[in-house]
Amino acid sequence: MAQGSSRAADTAGTTLADAVRADIGASLAATDSELARRYPGDPGTRQPVHTVYVPADAFTARTVRDWGDQALAALDAHAPDAAALAAVVGLPAGPPTGLAAEVHDRVRAKLVREPVEDLRIDFEDGYGPRPDAEEDAAAVAAARTVSAAVADGSAPPYLGIRMKCMEAAVRDRGIRTLDLFLTTLLDGGGLPGGLLLTLPKVTFPAQVTAMVRLCEEFEKAAGLPAGRLGFEIQIETTQAILGPDGTATVPRLIDAAQGRATGLHYGTFDYSAACGVSAAHQSMDHPVADHAKAVMQVAAAGTGVRLSDGSTNVLPVGPAEQVHDAWRLHYGLVRRSLARAYYQGWDMHPAHLPTRYAAVYAFYREGLDASATRLASYVAKAGGDVMDEPATARALSGYLLRGLDCGAVDAEEVTERTGLGRADLDALAGR
Repeated sequence: MAQGSSRAADTAGTTLADAVRADIGASLAATDSELARRYPGDPGTRQPVHTVYVPADAFTARTVRDWGDQALAALDAHAPDAAALAAVVGLPAGPPTGLAAEVHDRVRAKLVREPVEDLRIDFEDGYGPRPDAEEDAAAVAAARTVSAAVADGSAPPYLGIRMKCMEAAVRDRGIRTLDLFLTTLLDGGGLPGGLLLTLPKVTFPAQVTAMVRLCEEFEKAAGLPAGRLGFEIQIETTQAILGPDGTATVPRLIDAAQGRATGLHYGTFDYSAACGVSAAHQSMDHPVADHAKAVMQVAAAGTGVRLSDGSTNVLPVGPAEQVHDAWRLHYGLVRRSLARAYYQGWDMHPAHLPTRYAAVYAFYREGLDASATRLASYVAKAGGDVMDEPATARALSGYLLRGLDCGAVDAEEVTERTGLGRADLDALAGR
């Protein structure tokens, strides 16, 4: 007789035997393990809103402060107050407490306090081929400067190098530069907590596997914990999106990284050129860019590997009208990326920083009240005009956390509107 066929009136009955549930659980144990390995979810750490690339020979102890000072000078010259900024990028000006005033004040404070969130010292395209002795010296000098900045507190939250790629012509040079940089960091006090390494021009998963081997061997030789070194994969070739067999390559790249991949960075100009897009039309919003980033986004979802959009090469320099045109373009591209859930991008010039932060801050401040209200209603089960699912609550919490991390909103503002603290938001976001 099936279990539960004889049921007491006040007891909920079942029909299936306990052994059925146990057998199904056993049959899915390997799947459960695979899901946990491949899709661990968000890493629960801050993601920088941008990456600034500086050629290795131009990197000094003053680089971050110089970028901030130049960005402040551009802001003061071309958008000295909230009304001017609103006129350039289309923010509603409103009264003195309006969105434009909030954004302008916060942008200026950010450029003083923390102008660069993530700095990559470039030994690849921005640096080019050099004599070995020159690149050796530059790698050692860069590491010593990083160590000194970390020690005196002037380093940005995240920083590291972009080495040369794993292609045959430059492979040995890239490996040596990375070795020199990491070894000098260890000699100078250890690896920074925000260390990030970028592997460019990846074409095949085997190149990612080689980078994993390189990290493993360095960890063993240096006595570092296994897994200490991670790296970003730069998507700059068509083969990194679609393999020769017609299947998507990005999931294979992530899998080949064996848990060491921290990000996927879209390379606007190399990828566009590889697709045959003419120079005048190479842009972050070109259809080939949208396709590549959509593939990256789906492949990375749930893996803990984060996405970064690319950059614009239209620089905000020259007469005011030219600066304003470049700012409008950059602001619009950043807002477009944020709406598509690409929360990071590259900045190529100090004068890009005002519109980077203006776009980011407007994005999070515009949605603060609505997101906080929806999240508070979800937590209180109070309902409202939108019925949210747990997945939406995760997104709402993640949105508020990103705003907090970059300085767009303050903890007091979020707590006042939601009744939730940072730990509550982390829990709801699944961090």
